[in-house]
Amino acid sequence: MRWLLAGRNRRVLAGLVQRHALLAFDFDGTLAPIVAERDRARLTPRTRRRLQALTRRFRCAVVSGRSRADLARRCAGIRLAALIGNHGAEGPWPRGGAATRRAVARWRDELRRRLQGRRGIDIEDKGLSLAVHFRRAPSRSAAARAIRRALRPLAGVRIVAGKLVVNVLPAGSPDKGWAIARLCHLLEREAALYVGDDETDEDVFASGLPGLISVRVGPRRGSRARYFLRSRSEVDQLLAALARLPGLPAGAAREGPLDGSRPRDAT
Repeated sequence: MRWLLAGRNRRVLAGLVQRHALLAFDFDGTLAPIVAERDRARLTPRTRRRLQALTRRFRCAVVSGRSRADLARRCAGIRLAALIGNHGAEGPWPRGGAATRRAVARWRDELRRRLQGRRGIDIEDKGLSLAVHFRRAPSRSAAARAIRRALRPLAGVRIVAGKLVVNVLPAGSPDKGWAIARLCHLLEREAALYVGDDETDEDVFASGLPGLISVRVGPRRGSRARYFLRSRSEVDQLLAALARLPGLPAGAAREGPLDGSRPRDAT
């Protein structure tokens, strides 16, 4: 992995202008600091200003494990090309049907029963997926083991570990890699930059998408990302560097979101 902000890599960023690339970012741990209580996650004022400025020049998207409705509240007022939720399942394309939602609800109920009495474990139902959080567990290692045991009997699931969370997804559901490829097709982009910090972001890094510049926040051995940033604060530096690139086209924001929604809703 190479440090993206090294001087010798600035030509990589310059190529994004020439290729009219899509710029896409994970939310928690990338655009927003990770916090103890997920409902308090927010863009810092600096990040919000810099991302908003960038959307005037590039088509930008946020791709997250959060639900799309949740992201819409946290990104309100930013003229994004798309908001993608539930690890790629929610976007400007058909969403999972009633059968998927019934299966997710059934897994939720089963996990609640099996994990009943376990302090600090929180099961978040996002409609098309679950997130089992254990950040506040007295013993995180014991909580992780209990969650793994509870998940074993579930059929038809894809399990993806994260930072003090275990994601439970329907097997075969869209992932972030598929979502980025789909966005590039819909926006007619032949190149993309994607920045993320967690396990589900590896689906993008490993996608083999032509023209992809993959960036992990926090270097990690074994990651499929080609580049890294040292910390979340360097994401702000990256946003500023991208906005200063010479030759940027004007007026990307005027193209509007893919689904035609207004900025305050789900842009």
